[in-house]
Amino acid sequence: MTAKIRVSTDAAPAPAHTFSQGVRKGPIVQVSGQGPVDPETNEYVFLGDVAAQTTRTLENVKAIVEASGATFDDVVMLRVYLTSRDHFATMNEAYGAFVTAHTPSGVLPSRTTVFTGLPREEMLVEIDALAVVD
Repeated sequence: MTAKIRVSTDAAPAPAHTFSQGVRKGPIVQVSGQGPVDPETNEYVFLGDVAAQTTRTLENVKAIVEASGATFDDVVMLRVYLTSRDHFATMNEAYGAFVTAHTPSGVLPSRTTVFTGLPREEMLVEIDALAVVD
């Protein structure tokens, strides 16, 4: 039986609560929901700017995926949580630029987008990921 392994990196923010940045079991990697936090300061950044928050959040997701031994191209699913429908087009543009640039295979991950409240008022976006390593 394959052991469950905690994924941890200083290149992404430390978890603020009782969970791991990510977990790998065999070829499967699950990244916990990430927000627009600078990993060096653990401070929320780009307040009010959903495009910049989306990019920072995806950088955090990518760092955790890579810490697991996978690459961003191994991501098969991203779930995006937004606080407002009004932010969708702006988020989608920043998301598309990042994901396209970091998916050399050209096979973009699947995605779900949900509109909801988030744990911190500073957060306009939160994103989690599922990767599968060959």
